[in-house]
Amino acid sequence: MRTKSIKSKTINVVTLGCSKNLYDSEVLSGQLKASGKEVVHEGSGEVVVINTCGFIANAKQESIDTILHFVDQKQKGLVEKVYVTGCLSERYQEDLEKEIPDVDRYFGTQHLRHLLKELGADYKHELLGERVMSTPTHYAYLKISEGCDRPCSFCAIPLMRGKHKSKPIEDLVREAQILASKGVKELILIAQDLTYYGLDIYKKRELAALLKALVAVEGIEWIRLHYAFPTGFPEEVLEVIRDEPKVCNYIDIPLQHISDRVLKSMRRGTTHNKTDTLIAQFREKVPGMAIRTTLIVGYPGEDQAAFEELKAWVKETRFDRLGCFTYSHEENTHAYALIDDVDQDEKERRAAEIMELQSQISWELNQEKIGKRFKCIVDRYEDGYFVARTEFDSPDVDNTVLIDAEKIFLTVGSFVYVEIAEASDFDLYGTVVEGL
Repeated sequence: MRTKSIKSKTINVVTLGCSKNLYDSEVLSGQLKASGKEVVHEGSGEVVVINTCGFIANAKQESIDTILHFVDQKQKGLVEKVYVTGCLSERYQEDLEKEIPDVDRYFGTQHLRHLLKELGADYKHELLGERVMSTPTHYAYLKISEGCDRPCSFCAIPLMRGKHKSKPIEDLVREAQILASKGVKELILIAQDLTYYGLDIYKKRELAALLKALVAVEGIEWIRLHYAFPTGFPEEVLEVIRDEPKVCNYIDIPLQHISDRVLKSMRRGTTHNKTDTLIAQFREKVPGMAIRTTLIVGYPGEDQAAFEELKAWVKETRFDRLGCFTYSHEENTHAYALIDDVDQDEKERRAAEIMELQSQISWELNQEKIGKRFKCIVDRYEDGYFVARTEFDSPDVDNTVLIDAEKIFLTVGSFVYVEIAEASDFDLYGTVVEGL
C-alpha cells in the first residue's frame, strides 16, 4: 500500500503569541490552500507548523513546550512532520536546532516562501489580502506594517521582526474589501507601532489618511486601533476618531511606565509630564474615548518609590482598560546590560497590586454604565449567554456584555443595542432594546 503523498496530507497550523502572529498564520494558510493543500488551524493533521512567540520568558517557554509536545507526537507516530516558524525560531534558530533536533526544519519570520516550498506549495503574489481566517467571520485583524524602528531597551521585537515596513494604503484597502466581502464588519488595525505608519514609504505619518481610506470600504462598520506608540503620536488621528462614526472611540497605547527615571532607562522618549499631556489631549479631543494601556513592573532599577509613583498614577489616571506584565530580562536588548534587581516574586506581587487597583477602577467605571445604552456586536454564544462587545472593547482582552439567551435569540456577528442592567468589574449584563 502506497503512503500518502505530501499533497494529500493535512497541515495543522498552530499559533502562539499575539494577534500579529495569528495574522501571519492566516496568510500562510491562505497560501497553502491556494496550492491545493488541506489546512486546519489548531486542529489535527499529519504535518504540523508551529508559529512561535519569542517576546518574553513565559511566551518563549510556552513555545518550547508546544514544540516538545509535537516532537513527542512525532516520535509516537501520531504526526509525520513538525516544522517551526515565527519569532522564537527567528531569534534562536541555531540553539533550537541543537536542543530540539527532531524538528524537521526551522524557519524565521521572513521565510514564508521557503516554508511554503518545504510544504510543497508555491508563493502566489496575486493572493494579496487573501487569508484563511481563524477569528469569527465578523471581525478580523489587519496588519498595516511589519517590524519596528523604536529603541526601547526591554524589547526584542526588532531582533525578530526587523525594521519598520509599512504596507501601501491601496493594498490595505484592497485587503479590507476582500474581508468585507467575506462578512467581516470590524477591522482591528495592528502593528508593532501604528504611530509610525507611512514614514518609510510616504515620508510622513499617514495613519489618519489610511483610516479615511478604510472607512470608505462598504460593509466595514467598526475600525479599531491597537498598539500605538505614544511618542510622536499624530494629532490628526484623534480628529478622525472623533469625526468618523466607523472608527471606534478606542485606542490601545502601551505606555509601560510613568517614572521619568524608568522611562529614560527604557528609552521611551517621553516623560511623566508629556504622558499626562498626551492622555489629556486624547480625552479633550475625543470625549468618552476608551484608552487601553499596558505597563511593565519590575524593570531594572524600579525601586519602591518608582513603583509607588506608578501605582498613584494608575489610580489618578483611571484607564478604561489596563494590562500589566512583569519585566523579562531578554538577551541582546539594551536593558540586558542592566542588573535584573527585582526578584520574580516581587515582580509578580507588584503586577497583582496594579491589577487589583485596576479591577476596582474598572468596577467603578462599569457602575456608571448602568442604565445607559450601547451599540454592541455579538461575538458568540456561551454558557446561556450571548456574549457581545461595545465599541470600547476589543476581543479577548477587554470587557464583555452578557445577554441572557433565554430571553432573546441573537445572530452572531450582528449589531444590537443593549441597555446595561448590572455590572461587575469586567462584565456588563444587559437587555436588547430598539435603539440608543
